[in-house]
Amino acid sequence: MRYILLFSLICSLLVSCQQNDNGEELHNMSALTNKDIPGKIWESLSDKKIFFGHQSVGFNIIDGIKDLMAYATPEYNLNIIELSAPEPLSAPGFYHARVGSNVDPISKIDDFARQMDAGIGNTADIAFFKFCFVDIRSQTDIKKVFQHYTQTMERLKEKYPQTKFIHFTVPLSTTVTSWKTKVKTLIGKKDIWEYDDNIRKNQFNNMIRDYYSGKEPVFDIAKFESLYLSGRRSFFKVNGQEYFDLAPEYTYDDGHLNERGRKWVAEHLLIFLSGLN
Repeated sequence: MRYILLFSLICSLLVSCQQNDNGEELHNMSALTNKDIPGKIWESLSDKKIFFGHQSVGFNIIDGIKDLMAYATPEYNLNIIELSAPEPLSAPGFYHARVGSNVDPISKIDDFARQMDAGIGNTADIAFFKFCFVDIRSQTDIKKVFQHYTQTMERLKEKYPQTKFIHFTVPLSTTVTSWKTKVKTLIGKKDIWEYDDNIRKNQFNNMIRDYYSGKEPVFDIAKFESLYLSGRRSFFKVNGQEYFDLAPEYTYDDGHLNERGRKWVAEHLLIFLSGLN
């Protein structure tokens, strides 16, 4: 009986406190309440015309905003409107629409520009789009994507001065690790497929941060996706270099956001948007 009790105790400790590859403790986190968004933030956004271009993770974020609205008083609820076709924005609201195709980042850049040119530009107070975690992978030519992105956004900024454009880092995915992965790391293998996609995302995100931070607004979704509620970041190391990845607590399939993740990101996005001048 004593051994059974000891075994049960060990199992419970393993469930409540585990360690990652870096030896850091991972504690179970309670569900987010998301009751800490002040009324002034909702109020500051309620009279804005905001446009958000996205694909599936964007729908996760929209659902997260709707989750948060359940805690807001009715007069502060945002008017969320999904557009089937681009059109001038005539009334305050949080407008959103699909842009481009997944796995094709250039198509998303071009489609966002097309929708701006089709009437949204200069009628939106704030406009932005985000790539998906599948858009930047190990084989992606990130220099080509980055150049096309910066040139397109510069053109839009000049053409539509009444619209404030913001920039997103690329969402991350979780990192698959196994004993084989650790062996590859130990022997100094450079190409590790389990890590390569997130490494390329980190490289592209650093390009976005270096180019725009301190000059134009950047919403660092990758930062919040990798940031545990404890304040610790989820990361892995390759050849001594740290790379961030999606914290498993925020996803149900290694890339899309679960209820906790979507509220976590949406909360920070709303706070970020409310702080724009």
